[in-house]
Amino acid sequence: MARLFLLRHAKAGWAQPGMRDFDRALEPSGAADAEAMGEAMRTHGYVPDLTLCSTAARARQTLEGVAGRADTGRVVFLEELYSEDAAGYLAIIRTHGSAGSLLVIGHNPMMEDLAVEMSGRGEEEAKAQLRHGFPASGLAVIGFEGGIAAAAPGTGRLEAFLRPARR
Repeated sequence: MARLFLLRHAKAGWAQPGMRDFDRALEPSGAADAEAMGEAMRTHGYVPDLTLCSTAARARQTLEGVAGRADTGRVVFLEELYSEDAAGYLAIIRTHGSAGSLLVIGHNPMMEDLAVEMSGRGEEEAKAQLRHGFPASGLAVIGFEGGIAAAAPGTGRLEAFLRPARR
């Protein structure tokens, strides 16, 4: 079974005057949450073959925290993950879906929209948690019977939804 891991970047600080949103860095609590999510991924055996990461500073720093605790496979940075909507994310995921299991580190509302849209079935507890929102450092684990390259709305199964301990 192929898995799609959707990880929203960790908590970032507000942009300072003159700073672009793209350059916002993680807060210390966000860095700790990214490391904790990496630890959780390792504990659960969630190992992607490929990681697609937004080029925004907070997404790259989230990847650093996760990768310090878990295997993230090969990494590709995509600027489009900063600017695309959920439909654009899905197109990107399909393009890279032949890699097997895929971790996407991106932004909301795209992560939440995509997780809800792709999860036709799933664990009731995970679906209930997802209905409470997709927090920073949240991780949706969606399984697909076929490959991810053929993923379509409603064809996945939400296997788990992990939230940072403080949220």
